[in-house]
Amino acid sequence: MTSSQIRIEKVDKHYGAFHALKGIDLDIPKGGFVALVGPSGCGKSTLLRTIAGLEKITSGDMWIEDKLVNTLAPRHRDLAMVFQSYALYPHMNVRDNLTYALRLKGVSKAERAKRAEEVAAVIGLESLLDRFPRALSGGQRQRVAMGRAIIRSPKAFLFDEPLSNLDAALRVRMRKEIRALHDRIGATSVYVTHDQIEAMTMADHVVVMRAGVIEQQGAPLDLYERPANQFVAGFIGSPAMNFAPGVVAENGTSVRLLDAEIPIDLAMQPGRDVIVGLRPEHITVTDPQSKGAVPVTISAVEATGSSSYLFTDGDPELVLVTNGTSPLEAGETIGLSVEPDQVHLFDSQTQVALRST
Repeated sequence: MTSSQIRIEKVDKHYGAFHALKGIDLDIPKGGFVALVGPSGCGKSTLLRTIAGLEKITSGDMWIEDKLVNTLAPRHRDLAMVFQSYALYPHMNVRDNLTYALRLKGVSKAERAKRAEEVAAVIGLESLLDRFPRALSGGQRQRVAMGRAIIRSPKAFLFDEPLSNLDAALRVRMRKEIRALHDRIGATSVYVTHDQIEAMTMADHVVVMRAGVIEQQGAPLDLYERPANQFVAGFIGSPAMNFAPGVVAENGTSVRLLDAEIPIDLAMQPGRDVIVGLRPEHITVTDPQSKGAVPVTISAVEATGSSSYLFTDGDPELVLVTNGTSPLEAGETIGLSVEPDQVHLFDSQTQVALRST
């Protein structure tokens, strides 16, 4: 991944008075897998549609392989989209669905058949070429939709929440298949999702958006370990990060939280109001009387088999994750502790990270 396949510079998009995209800067390298993630209405699908040319940008520049494409029609951008809806032709079998675009381009029947066999082998549908969409499972239909994009050999693949219609187990399998397919064909992929787990597990580069702005972008683990602000910290990670108001203690190297002091690995001004962020998987259950422990009362326990979720009473409610089945029950008082380098601090006014672990 040495050169840019898609470059976006200071792109804005307005729908009348509504400012949907605000000064977007993004460089997508050739062969990269970039995920656009964020809550509904954050602008991720709008950004994808501007890349495809389905939406015109209001200002800024967009380049594909060093060619300015601001006014270029979608059909001339040589990009392939895979939508949430499979959009297969029900009266055509898999082979004809795969080759329909080639037929429109005037590709010979023999060449179309050859390309269909090649793509079917890549997506694992060699034995299903004569089946119709009604005889396929949801996962198989999604593979056909991807195969229809692959057969065109486009400059990049654009995925718009392609797994949203699948059940949980099939989504897990399909995200592995999409990533494996990306690696196999050396594609450039831009993937829109509201599911941060999909983004974290599939992409090389994750772009977190909110209200038309890129809040932070980078490698998945960088966003998890070093969130730029409280929004990114709360959005990346499952279960979500706990947040609670805190005050820097007089020693400047710990914060007061729920009548206890938690050590931190940096010096700060005593008395400063902060927001303390604690990831559920980084919290350890300990004796409530031990030094640095935060005493809390358990309000509920949820056992999943492989892990248990412990919820605390009071405001704010905290959640922590333990391995296996927990012997603790609602009503018990426990202590919570966390290593200093796992404590995230955010400015109480701006919500910007004061330090990154």
